[in-house]
Amino acid sequence: MSTLDLFDHGIPAEKHFGYTQAIRSGELIHVSGQLAFDDAGDFGPDGDIAAQLARTYVNLDKVLAHFGVTRNQIVSQTLYVVDLVRNAEVVAEANRAFFGSHRPVSTVLGVTELTFPGQAIEISCVVDTRLPA
Repeated sequence: MSTLDLFDHGIPAEKHFGYTQAIRSGELIHVSGQLAFDDAGDFGPDGDIAAQLARTYVNLDKVLAHFGVTRNQIVSQTLYVVDLVRNAEVVAEANRAFFGSHRPVSTVLGVTELTFPGQAIEISCVVDTRLPA
């Protein structure tokens, strides 16, 4: 039996909600919804979708670095966006900037609210380690 490779940011929400940020299962890495929190676990800035996207992608990069993989190995992503109609172009622009020429499968869902007050974005993904970095 092999041990699981897990990653946590070390924020209180992980223990409070009982989850891990990412888990490697064979050649796949399943990444929980990444949020816009800082190194101290503080969430913010409230409602600022562009700033939250930037922080969320920083947190996603930390997960990828733990497993030694890159953005080019992300095969699918799901984005949960508050007020999607108003924020769609900002999300699309940030997504293109994050991935460059790589284009994973993507599902974008408009939601009325997310876990934390002021939270505007959450991004989960699946990574295939067999793909070239």
